[in-house]
Amino acid sequence: MKDLRVRACIAMTIAVLVVSCKERASDKINAATISKEITQKPHELLVAQPDSIKTPEGMVWVSGVEFTQGAGAGDALALPREKPAHPVAVDGFFIDQTEVTNAQFQKFVDATGYVTLAERPVDWEAMKKTLPPGTPKPADSLLQPGSLIFDRSVQQVIDLNNYTQWWEWKIGANWKHPQGPDSTIEGKANYPVVHISYEDALAYCKWANRRLPTETEWEAAAHGKLPGGIYTWGDDATALPEKANTWQGTFPTKNSDEDGYAYAAPVASYAPNSLGIYDLSGNVWELTQDWFSTRYYQEVAGSKSINPQGPVESYNPENPYQPEKVIKGGSFLCDDSYCASYRISARMGQALESSSDHSGFRTVADVRMLQAD
Repeated sequence: MKDLRVRACIAMTIAVLVVSCKERASDKINAATISKEITQKPHELLVAQPDSIKTPEGMVWVSGVEFTQGAGAGDALALPREKPAHPVAVDGFFIDQTEVTNAQFQKFVDATGYVTLAERPVDWEAMKKTLPPGTPKPADSLLQPGSLIFDRSVQQVIDLNNYTQWWEWKIGANWKHPQGPDSTIEGKANYPVVHISYEDALAYCKWANRRLPTETEWEAAAHGKLPGGIYTWGDDATALPEKANTWQGTFPTKNSDEDGYAYAAPVASYAPNSLGIYDLSGNVWELTQDWFSTRYYQEVAGSKSINPQGPVESYNPENPYQPEKVIKGGSFLCDDSYCASYRISARMGQALESSSDHSGFRTVADVRMLQAD
């Protein structure tokens, strides 16, 4: 068995996805960080879909809306980084009905020859710039292309804060080989593409004339016609197994598969939300374009944000050396005993170079983009 310190180093340096959802005491407000999106300028909200703009295939219109972003008072599972809830307004936009699938990503790769970050040789000189000073170089045998996978064989854990017990750096794991070089996506064209880094998602968006959603757009789409709910279907937590692909049982050692899938499911395997959008809760995490800051909601408290773009920089005391982007929606690994991130307000960070077998993305398009198309 590989030394856990080496595994932890690899996980952190090459593709660490911060999987602990527990808040830390160091998650404090720092008033020095300034957010750029707060504005009091008059703005006429774009609510209805313009008659001149046709809905792109596979997308739905999310009406412009004013709503309260963040955790509501009734959400007992909310973490400090989801508070305080604050007023926002967002113009209408189009969003993918499903997470980007293997088939869709394959078309992109076939058209462009793109090679994902998890498939490229590891550059230690570039990597060590994002690490604490003095971090030792891992053995060359470990510095090989790959990604993080969930260890499906784990039988026992001692401390849920030590995520290296169930995460494994797998050489040869990437979007085409989600569990390593001996695995394949054959027969899984309609599954969400995984092992996608932020750079990979941006490349796909550029090719498709799309972009990643802001965190506010993502929440507006998730609420749909049911504003204020904890979940995409409202506040009924007992409906979770029939509404989303998450973890049931004892995390991370036993999954009862009550919802029908132990791991990732084909997209649209569960009922859509009120706008016809699938899998905004569970299945795989979804990237947004916003920087992740644990203190951001405290910084914008008391102000109304219009089309917010998130903070100007990343801030996460648990991962201070690697800038992170906000990910939303949770995944098939989310369980209320550890990570109840299938809630709309839940938010976590993913390092720019990170990728794993439970992280993917979906795209959006705004009116301006389509008018220019």
